[in-house]
Amino acid sequence: MIQRIVRRRAALLVAVAAATGMVVSGCGDSSGSADGDKSVAVSLITKNSTNPFFVTMQQGARKAADAEGVKLTLAAGKEDGDEAGQVQAIEDAIARGDEGILITPNGPGVNPAIKKARDAGLYVIALDTPPDPANTVDITFATDNFKAGELIGKWTANQLAGKPATIALLDLFNDKVVSVDYDRDQGFLTGMGIGTADRKKNGDEAKTGSYSGGTYTIACNEPTNGAEDGGRTAMENCLTRNPDINVVYTINEPAAVGAHKALQAAGKTQGVLVVSVDGGCDGVRQVKDGVIGATSQQYPLKMAELGVQTIKKIANDGEKPKTSAGLDFFDTGVTLVTDKAATRVESITSTDGAQRCWG
Repeated sequence: MIQRIVRRRAALLVAVAAATGMVVSGCGDSSGSADGDKSVAVSLITKNSTNPFFVTMQQGARKAADAEGVKLTLAAGKEDGDEAGQVQAIEDAIARGDEGILITPNGPGVNPAIKKARDAGLYVIALDTPPDPANTVDITFATDNFKAGELIGKWTANQLAGKPATIALLDLFNDKVVSVDYDRDQGFLTGMGIGTADRKKNGDEAKTGSYSGGTYTIACNEPTNGAEDGGRTAMENCLTRNPDINVVYTINEPAAVGAHKALQAAGKTQGVLVVSVDGGCDGVRQVKDGVIGATSQQYPLKMAELGVQTIKKIANDGEKPKTSAGLDFFDTGVTLVTDKAATRVESITSTDGAQRCWG
């Protein structure tokens, strides 16, 4: 701990005033708590500040910061994939002398900046998206994204009941490799009973073959950037290639909503299963309304709250967290939400999901 403080002080001696372009807000009390704990400053750096998932994560961090007496700075990339914006926010956190950083990495381009932060004595926790390699950060608090994909894959195979599957895979990126992207995609295919080649690579599986209930064809792998407009464009491109698509996997719920709008415009919503990952309150309503058949629910509030609490403890010489058994991250849980229960696939209803959404 002493070495970390010395490194941080050394970094502060050469730091210039922190840039403010990426900072959304600051909150919390930096004066320290009544029990004698030192004051602690933490930065939360999300992929963007518009996706409801990351907005909820920011809310969770604020709540924990207020409760813990932590000074919190919020920052974000301009959009999914904005690595440069996140790098600047990391540099700002180092210059301020923050004790720690919580980050949802936008890609491998942020890894050198994370190393610089850790070398300066900051404790870095990834949220939601484990970096590659996992030891780029001190620890990750995240959903088991492979399991999240596997759950919606098993549900889909059950619902098809042996019918041929013509599948659209609406991923996150096609120009960079991010673990959350390949974990969900490859988990979905595994849940469907479709063999994957390289588990860390999207799109290299056989385009035709058999799933656990019948035959399949993969019509497309398209990027969405995790956004509604990206989901709509991706779905339009897929329908152009194969108008008979009856299964749509989506990286997240905004992309699922965009895909549904493209299906609506093409008059092809009947008989198409749309599945996703997120489980936000809006997404759960989409399940209730039949737009999304099933979604895997995550818990970003829990991720953010644990992250703030952990850095506060470590700054005051507390015990460091450990990864979950058999995993290289701390698992914050995932639950399938659907109103069409599938045999041997544990799930909750949209009513139950609405009570838990992102808690």
